[in-house]
Amino acid sequence: MNRIVYMVLRNLYRAPYWFFVICRFCRENDHHTLEERYAFLSRMVKKINCSGRVEVVGRGVDKLPKKDGYILFPNHQGLFDSLALFATYPRPFGIVIKQEAAKWILVKQVIQAIKGISIDREDLKASVEVIHQVTEEVKNGRNFVIFPEGTRSREGNQILPFKSGTFKSAVNAKCPIVPVALIDSFKPFDLPSIKRVKVQVHYLDPIYPEEYAGMKTKEIASLVHDRIQREINLWQDQE
Repeated sequence: MNRIVYMVLRNLYRAPYWFFVICRFCRENDHHTLEERYAFLSRMVKKINCSGRVEVVGRGVDKLPKKDGYILFPNHQGLFDSLALFATYPRPFGIVIKQEAAKWILVKQVIQAIKGISIDREDLKASVEVIHQVTEEVKNGRNFVIFPEGTRSREGNQILPFKSGTFKSAVNAKCPIVPVALIDSFKPFDLPSIKRVKVQVHYLDPIYPEEYAGMKTKEIASLVHDRIQREINLWQDQE
């Protein structure tokens, strides 16, 4: 929390302009492309991270599928996760976010600007509709981010079991699945300090449809979970 306040204070003079531009992106008659919106948000996030004394390192970007139309599945460590992705991922993405968080000021506008989707986790019918919507948008060439834990882990770099239902859109769309290992992403906002910290985002080898064909979503969830945890463990062993 200390760092959030620090970031806000450091960027207070920029905030009105940023908010104005993002709100403009949300208008029905806005002419900016998703690429232009994403480029603006990425630059903004990089400035916020730098001012907040957070270094974000992206690895494995070259492994990402060349053709759009896939889903990234990162582990979930906290509020900083999206900032880490915006700072390292090179192309526009939509994101599936819980309905409660989608109501927060600025978060709401950013989600609208990138055409993300909010989900009511207690409403089964709404969840099915979101699965269908993501499936169709991915088929049409959009990339999405889904956090398969469903909620943030509070165990640092130890990740929670993945929910099998979060992989239904990928299976239905027959699209590549990209595991993403977030390392130390909990530190910026969970530690009561504003000392410099480093967050790492590792984009792992994609899992293509032919590799997971015939597997149940529960098996896919375990496969992605284990690859991410293994990457985190390997990196920690090297530190």
